Amino acid sequence: MKKIFIAALMAVAVVPLAAQETYENAKIAAEDLNGTARYVGMGGAMDALGADISTIATNPAGIGLFRRSNASVSFGAVIQGDAPSMAGADKFNMSFDQAGFVISANTSGKNQSFVNVGFNYHKSRNFDYILSAADRLTNASQNKLSYVKAKNELLYPLDNSGRPNLDRPYITCNQLDDIYTTELLYDQGQNLWLYDNASDYRLDRAHSGYIGEYDFNVSGNINNRVYLGLTVGYHDVHYKHYGEYTENLKNIGTLRTYEDRRITGGGVDVKFGIIFRPIEYSPFRVGLSVATPTFYKLTTENELDMTDGSYTAGAGESYKFKLYTPWKFGLSLGHTIGKDIALGATYEYADYGSLDTRYITDGYYDYWSNTYSDQSVSDNTMNRHTDTTLRGVSTLKLGAEFKPTDELALRVGYNYVSPMYHEDGYKDGTLDTEGSYYSSATDYTNWKSTNRFTCGIGYTFGQLTLSAAYQLSSTSGEFSPFMNYVDNNEPDDNILTDVVKVKNVRHQLLLTLGYTF
Repeated sequence: MKKIFIAALMAVAVVPLAAQETYENAKIAAEDLNGTARYVGMGGAMDALGADISTIATNPAGIGLFRRSNASVSFGAVIQGDAPSMAGADKFNMSFDQAGFVISANTSGKNQSFVNVGFNYHKSRNFDYILSAADRLTNASQNKLSYVKAKNELLYPLDNSGRPNLDRPYITCNQLDDIYTTELLYDQGQNLWLYDNASDYRLDRAHSGYIGEYDFNVSGNINNRVYLGLTVGYHDVHYKHYGEYTENLKNIGTLRTYEDRRITGGGVDVKFGIIFRPIEYSPFRVGLSVATPTFYKLTTENELDMTDGSYTAGAGESYKFKLYTPWKFGLSLGHTIGKDIALGATYEYADYGSLDTRYITDGYYDYWSNTYSDQSVSDNTMNRHTDTTLRGVSTLKLGAEFKPTDELALRVGYNYVSPMYHEDGYKDGTLDTEGSYYSSATDYTNWKSTNRFTCGIGYTFGQLTLSAAYQLSSTSGEFSPFMNYVDNNEPDDNILTDVVKVKNVRHQLLLTLGYTF
């Protein structure tokens, strides 16, 4: 069972601000393993080895190990083999994943010190995923949850007869609650509550879109022993999902909800890195990196329609908010054995419980810089919920490359990503925050750890390099259609649901063409 919410009366004022909800924010903050085929084939464990354009986003000092200028482009496909069929969603999606270059300049004349500049685009997040979950319900429904919340004055204040006073401002009413209360739950003409338990439910949702990261780098080395790098990045967000939720109510009939949500916008971050050889004549290297939060300004839009077959009610909203992701820290090791073997290991840590969801409070035009700026404050209510729902995430990356000949390279890699969600985390639809008010879905998934297995091959034709990689990523999760609810004074109002086991298993094929000049 998921964590149980103990009912309590709330009477708060609504402020004209907008922010977002924890589970939606977590989708934006997370990252995939992606980049060049060499980088992916080695599991991304190249932060201390360097000399690959993809390290521009993880340890910027890795660009300082280039000795010649280089350009590369990568594309491939993502396949969700075990996904259910769903209208408008495809299990197979082509993807443009990376394009970048490094210009390397020798500053010492002795091939010992270089200053390099680089630019790289890569898809840091691929949202293509189909989620499907279904289960039986006992003494529960999304419909009944709204009724119990209304009865306990968590949606609208009640009048003297115990009915919702719709002429008064809502308290903590989300869009689903509002439709149920004003359209499909409470019949004002007959002064009747219309609620029921469901026999079962089903959810199908197709996620799509991406986050594209544009990184600009300057780096170099000192006497071929200390390497330094700085990267400034811009993150371009394009996220969308479409979902269909059905409840078969025992007496009222079937209710269907259709939801369409989009999140767009962008953010900036800065990354710093250093790589050094502690032993002067040894190829063993140690890398350290730190990335600031990504400072996002985002717009979310949603449309919601609910129907009982004869009558349809709808809602929608669009608003702007800010999201600051956590700081990220990295420690990496790299070692080469002759010219034939390269070994890498990377550890990264980011505390996602510190995600900062922010209200945009005001805006102003700066005549000196000819720019428009926003002021914002933290959504403390949602941030407290985030702190109890999300946790610090550790990522371990291991990789190896073996070159049986000067032209041919074979690669393998592995990643372990610890869970981002607490096991007892849940989407709390009673919070006094716009993240809850404007929510159009009550379901949530607590994803567990992620395991990634990678392999790859590369071949060099003079100045051209052709590389291919394969990645298998697997994550299990526990899905809930809505939060559990317990009212100690009214046991008949208790709403408890069982979790449904779900999986996200993805296969990625990647091809990179590189040119050294």
